Amino acid sequence: MQNAGSRDAAIEKVSQWIAKAAAQGAQVICLQELFNSPYPCQSEDHRNFDLAESIPGPSTDALSAVAKQHEVVIVVPLFERRAPGVYHNTAVVLDADGSIAGRYRKMHIPDDPLFYEKFYFAPGDLDFAPIQTRYAKLGVGICWDQWYPEAARLFSLAGAEILLYPTAIGWIDDEKDEFGAGQLDAWQTAMRAHAISNGVYVGAPNRVGVEGRLEFWGNSFVASPRGEVIAQGSSAEEELVITDCQLDDIDLVRTHWPFLRDRRIDAYDGLLKRWIDN
Repeated sequence: MQNAGSRDAAIEKVSQWIAKAAAQGAQVICLQELFNSPYPCQSEDHRNFDLAESIPGPSTDALSAVAKQHEVVIVVPLFERRAPGVYHNTAVVLDADGSIAGRYRKMHIPDDPLFYEKFYFAPGDLDFAPIQTRYAKLGVGICWDQWYPEAARLFSLAGAEILLYPTAIGWIDDEKDEFGAGQLDAWQTAMRAHAISNGVYVGAPNRVGVEGRLEFWGNSFVASPRGEVIAQGSSAEEELVITDCQLDDIDLVRTHWPFLRDRRIDAYDGLLKRWIDN
């Protein structure tokens, strides 16, 4: 989706998309990062904290009813107001009965030009814990988390069957011509690698549209446990990206590519260091 202009408009629009997805057989539906507002982090502006809401709150209340109506799981990423002065970039997972199955708070917080997220969001404190839903066990990261193999591995080792990365990533206006194609390729390649090395499905729903100096590049996709892109959206259109995830394939792929079996867990202490000094 593009930015809908207001929280109420975003809830109304996404409810229509969810109804369409459910009518096509979708069971697990993941929205984009910070789905109900503009992406606020292009500047450090205290007024943007007004976009945040509590959990439960207006967005989760409205979409809980939608989840229950259609008997679908909905991953709802939003700007969480946890307490006065404590805010997170959070994804709430609503189960198919409308209840809150769990939540994830973004662990890796970027601070780059036009992505000044450290100004707004405290780092997550819920670790990389999968969330069990009626249809699948979900490992939900958020955007910048998608670049970290450690996060994908921990979700997978805890039993996640599908990794989902709601996203708001795009091209900066003066970088697209020179770096744009490579940035997009790297983004998708990193997550396809998570699918392969962990033997899981990976899905990344991304924004579309232009906000300020950012052109969100869309290309939402799903990769199989073999790393194949089995569904992909366009770079600019609002749309549904739907595919069939055969969870039994996870065991099949892992027995042919036994990466988890052959891990040398006795030799990885160095991963707990920032840098290994000689």
